[in-house]
Amino acid sequence: MSEGLHVIFGTGAIGLATFDALQRRGRTVRLVNRSGQARVPEGIEVAAGDASDPAFTRDAARGAAVVYQTLNPPYSQWSTQFPALQSGVLAAAESSGARLVSVENVYMYGRPDGRTLTEDRANNAHTKKGQLRARMSQELLAAHRAGRVQVAIGRASDYFGPRGGAQSNLGDRAFPAALAGKTANVLGDPDQPHTYTYIPDIGEGLAVLGEHPDAPGEIWHLPNDPDTRTTRELVDIIYKLAGQPSAKLRTLPPLLLRGLSLFNPTIRELLEMQYQFEEPFIVDSSKITDRLGLTATPIDEALAETLLSYRPDKSTAVR
Repeated sequence: MSEGLHVIFGTGAIGLATFDALQRRGRTVRLVNRSGQARVPEGIEVAAGDASDPAFTRDAARGAAVVYQTLNPPYSQWSTQFPALQSGVLAAAESSGARLVSVENVYMYGRPDGRTLTEDRANNAHTKKGQLRARMSQELLAAHRAGRVQVAIGRASDYFGPRGGAQSNLGDRAFPAALAGKTANVLGDPDQPHTYTYIPDIGEGLAVLGEHPDAPGEIWHLPNDPDTRTTRELVDIIYKLAGQPSAKLRTLPPLLLRGLSLFNPTIRELLEMQYQFEEPFIVDSSKITDRLGLTATPIDEALAETLLSYRPDKSTAVR
């Protein structure tokens, strides 16, 4: 299975991280997105089309051994686009007889309520996006149980890393500010412990789920630092790596976010997810470590590599 064609639907940060992990393994990869263009080496096939169209996805995944679902429409379009996109990828995997590896977040669990999030946690989402993700996850697991397709699900917490961009709380609002000695802006309470998943670790985890014989039929939390830090602690490390004498951090006030949400649909959708930063939000990934041997990149190394990706000259980060 691992030696055959690997087809990745989506060329965002996670899709490209998965591509990187498969390239390191010497796999043959086909990427699929709407434009047919992606920042990948010359000679890599990038197919263009609408992943919500099963006729297209079946053709795009023809001959695949493993199919990866890394598509993620804009927050404001989740309810209208996301289920159809997943259904298209599911149809592609089923048609080709491929294993389907799907990346998810942890919205379906709902509030932690003082407990660490583990894979056996029941779905108890109180947000519309969490309830949607729960339904989509159940669709995949039902297809696996019915014997239609092998499914392995990898779940990540809020991500950070190269290509993380504006969607990451530890992304465009933090790293450029650290390099410039300016103030970083973050969402939520920066003094609550909060799990962040490193994007290259997500890609590596999905690649392993695509090839490991024990992966199908289960949910796996992708590797996280077992020593969960607060957002403030992580920002402090970023500023130290940037060579700054001290961190400068500002949290965006809820009233400001509500005001901005009147004009910005993305911020409007972010508001219902702020519960994740109101109490300790810890995602345990010991299952994938104990059973599949995957561990998270050390946090200082992960932050240093992310900072390096933000340097205009890509010069060596301060270590």
